[in-house]
Amino acid sequence: MPQPSINLYHVPFEELFRLIRQELPGYAYDFTKHVIYLKNKEHEGLGFLRLPLHLAIDEHLTLLDQEGPVLYLSIESGYAAICIMKGKENVYHTTFSAYMTRKKQGFSQVKYLSKKGKSRAGSRVRLAATTEFFEKINTALTELLEAYDVARIALNCNATLVPYLYQSKVPCPFGKKDPRLYKIPVHIPKSNFAGLYGAIKKLMAPRLYYEVNNEAWFEGFR
Repeated sequence: MPQPSINLYHVPFEELFRLIRQELPGYAYDFTKHVIYLKNKEHEGLGFLRLPLHLAIDEHLTLLDQEGPVLYLSIESGYAAICIMKGKENVYHTTFSAYMTRKKQGFSQVKYLSKKGKSRAGSRVRLAATTEFFEKINTALTELLEAYDVARIALNCNATLVPYLYQSKVPCPFGKKDPRLYKIPVHIPKSNFAGLYGAIKKLMAPRLYYEVNNEAWFEGFR
């Protein structure tokens, strides 16, 4: 059963933080996940508030910025999309594609290599396309991060593909432990512009998640 949630798009940010400070006994901001954990007097969890990435706050829930530039990146086998958002405005986007999937079997060359090797000509072609695919992505990322001083880097990437991002001959311009990194917490059906931007729109509004037995705590937020 999905966890109950409330979309708080209608509540001004400063009003939302005032409600948390005044109405709830405890809270803690997690920068990595960009959420505020909400607690009762016994420090037991009541729920959490997922914040929009363009919003910057401190540990006291003081609003610092509402227009922070954010780079969004989604990668799957053969497809990738990048968006730069400044506040709620899309200021840049691009997509990539490559021949990485075995047509009959329907799975990527990366997964196939771990099982069968790379001796056949078709496999070598797909492997070369995979290499070029990640080199192009990292070249674009390097140029964008030089042009934009982004506050956060939001990433959606299958674990099988992550090593290819970081082991490319063209270095990835951010490390695995870059403090700006944020794992995109919503499903992206396909790594094209429409799929990525659809996820971004879902992340634009604060969303409150809570357990059913804690619903009474959040009546004032509706």
